[in-house]
Amino acid sequence: MTAIEPVKKPALGVCYYPEHWPKEMWADDAKRIVECGIEYVRIAEFAWSRIEATRDKFNFEWLDSAIETLGAAGLKVVMCTPTATPPKWLVDEMPDMVAVDSDGNPRKWGSRRHYDFSHEEYRKECARITMVLAKRYGSDSNVVAWQTDNEYGCHDTTLSYSESARDGFRNWLAQKYQSPDALNKAWGNVFWSMEVESFNEVELPNLTVTEPNPSHVLDYRRFASDQVVAFNRIQTGILRKHSPGRDIIHNFMGRYLEFDHFDVSADLDIASWDSYPIGFLEQFGRDHAWKNWYMRAGDPDFQAFHHDLYRACGNMRGQAGNGGGRWWVMEQQPGPVNWAPYNPDPHPGMVRLWSHEAFAHGAEVVSYFRWRQAPFAQEQFHAGLNRPDNSPDRGFEEAEKTGKEISSLPNAETAQSAVALLVDYPSLWATETQPQGAGYHAINVIWEFYSTLRQLGQSVDIVSTAHNLDGYKLIVVPQLLMVSDDMIAKLDECEARIVFGPRCGSRTMSHHIPEGLAPGNLRQLIDIRVDRVESLRPGVGEAVEHVGAMWKWIEHVSTSADVTVESKMSNGRPAWMRQKNVSYVAGWPDEALCKHIMQVELEAAGVSVVETGDDLRIRDRGNLRTILNYGPKPRDASHLIAPTDKVLIGSANMDVAGVTVVQRT
Repeated sequence: MTAIEPVKKPALGVCYYPEHWPKEMWADDAKRIVECGIEYVRIAEFAWSRIEATRDKFNFEWLDSAIETLGAAGLKVVMCTPTATPPKWLVDEMPDMVAVDSDGNPRKWGSRRHYDFSHEEYRKECARITMVLAKRYGSDSNVVAWQTDNEYGCHDTTLSYSESARDGFRNWLAQKYQSPDALNKAWGNVFWSMEVESFNEVELPNLTVTEPNPSHVLDYRRFASDQVVAFNRIQTGILRKHSPGRDIIHNFMGRYLEFDHFDVSADLDIASWDSYPIGFLEQFGRDHAWKNWYMRAGDPDFQAFHHDLYRACGNMRGQAGNGGGRWWVMEQQPGPVNWAPYNPDPHPGMVRLWSHEAFAHGAEVVSYFRWRQAPFAQEQFHAGLNRPDNSPDRGFEEAEKTGKEISSLPNAETAQSAVALLVDYPSLWATETQPQGAGYHAINVIWEFYSTLRQLGQSVDIVSTAHNLDGYKLIVVPQLLMVSDDMIAKLDECEARIVFGPRCGSRTMSHHIPEGLAPGNLRQLIDIRVDRVESLRPGVGEAVEHVGAMWKWIEHVSTSADVTVESKMSNGRPAWMRQKNVSYVAGWPDEALCKHIMQVELEAAGVSVVETGDDLRIRDRGNLRTILNYGPKPRDASHLIAPTDKVLIGSANMDVAGVTVVQRT
């Protein structure tokens, strides 16, 4: 495996809002932040109205003082561009700058993220305020990094149906297709008399009588993602020029698919994300008993999946091998949140566990949201490290303990794993456009393969189609609907075992059924044909010989003589088949079947399988193994610790929210 140079010692951070508190509190806050073991402070992501109350009327005195106070205490400042919350005076100047939802309603001023990525004049305003801040603080020794905007696309704001988006989309199409005839052919517009004679006839794919053309929707999704990339690039270009030597970061979100994080990350030094494990518990299709079991911990694999996803994003500038990639947690849940359907209190110790999990995946910094709970406005119920009366909350104590523990651990290198799992955003958009079944969510298919690998003790690298695939023993491709010729060549050159999930190769780049049927050009790797697909009602499945069943989605597959059928469904159709080093799963496997397939594939690839057991998860980083107990009961982890391992934190007898770190020999 290829190792990269070890990063600096991992550190803690916190999100701080000096504009929310009297200036007299700042120095004491800074002192206590340092005493808690925190090194980084993120500020000003929502402060545009305080910085510029009216056009060109700037007030920097408070911000200068805040940065000076924090720096004097020894803290490193992550400065933000405040473009996620344009002030009222700016919205009044250009009321058409707001996004428009799919029903044609404007996303009005009064909370946050009330802008359209496509609006050219708003982009100019963002460039202006970024330039002002970069020139003022770009060489400030206290400012060590920049965050662009905040949580791109949050509250469903990537996809806008405004006139700005329509005009931008038409220009985007003209550049891509060059002629209306080419567009008509690519979209199949002869169907339902949808042909256009000019690009100016193209409308946005909303408010149609019934389903819009899926090729139209897919191109619109690509366009919308490109707008986020372009918007971010404006700010990163200014910051690189006027604040050299500082890292540029953006904080992505969990389970958010509206734009391509890999593409945006190509302009960043560090990818980060905002980790709220309990807040996201309701996002997957699990039953109530399962959600109740983990309601104070969050899904055992949800945050790990995103750690690995954004670690991969953090490498899009080519700074490290696949094992590396610079990434942070910019916001770590410190207690109950305010925005989920249900907001239970985490188990005592969970904030510490979540932090250790992130560091085990290679995080440079885990930053808590927020220093002190706000007693006003929308987030009054969102816990902080301190309560509104400034008394330490449980999260403070756990952050303090985590800081002491990580400072005692030896450095560990992040190495390329034996197993890679491929994520492709256009494929996710394609399945969202035409799921062909109410229960079909492609991200859940991907996540279930990932979760199964975790339960089998694997430390997984997530990769995109742009990543190098050399050196892996097993590559899992759960959902790759559109496969380019370049990707076929890359996969064909792999020496790894490759597992394709359902629907792979089932669409062309224009969202058509490929010539010769699915899996299209994947037939160069495995000679099968998908004759028919069906989606099933909840609770219905097709049993598979040996173990488990297919559920939700089933494919009727014909095979050539060169293909070995590893297992069949009860109706005799192939369920899992192989040709040389490539296998294909002809449906959505349930938990038992997925585990069986992955275990067989891992062992055949020469990868050691470690069954973690109920509620336990492991993450190996170099010679450090972190063991985590996500369950509501104590667990014995002795099977995960070798006799020669040196226990650095915890023990084999793990309490609820227990963390054990061992040095492996």
